[in-house]
Amino acid sequence: MIIWNIENYKKYGFGLWAMTLKETGEFIGDCGITIQNIDGELLPEIGYHINKKYWRQGFAKEAAKACRDWVFNNTEYNAIYSYMKYSNAASYSTAIAIGMKKLKEYSDPKNEISYAYAISREEWKRTVGNGY
Repeated sequence: MIIWNIENYKKYGFGLWAMTLKETGEFIGDCGITIQNIDGELLPEIGYHINKKYWRQGFAKEAAKACRDWVFNNTEYNAIYSYMKYSNAASYSTAIAIGMKKLKEYSDPKNEISYAYAISREEWKRTVGNGY
């Protein structure tokens, strides 16, 4: 995983970031941008993995929002995506909470069925304004 992340930084200039608690510095997960195969297309995707102990405390939403804003402030991508297994309500709720809309669902050997969500640069500008 570390080697894969280093390769992402070399190739794309971004990858996953460690998530730590501000108060203690405790590592609670990771989040960031990676290029993922979403229904046959290589697209920039917000991903996050949080220790179960810290679920339902707003950390995924806070991290995903920061990643979304980073993409639109630091890259030329016109959209950012998230995909997840159809049964992962927490993940698609996070996508919706940061302004993403469901684009499609598709067969995925890894997840059986995956949902793909996205927000465009124009939607982001209308939501949070330019230069957030």
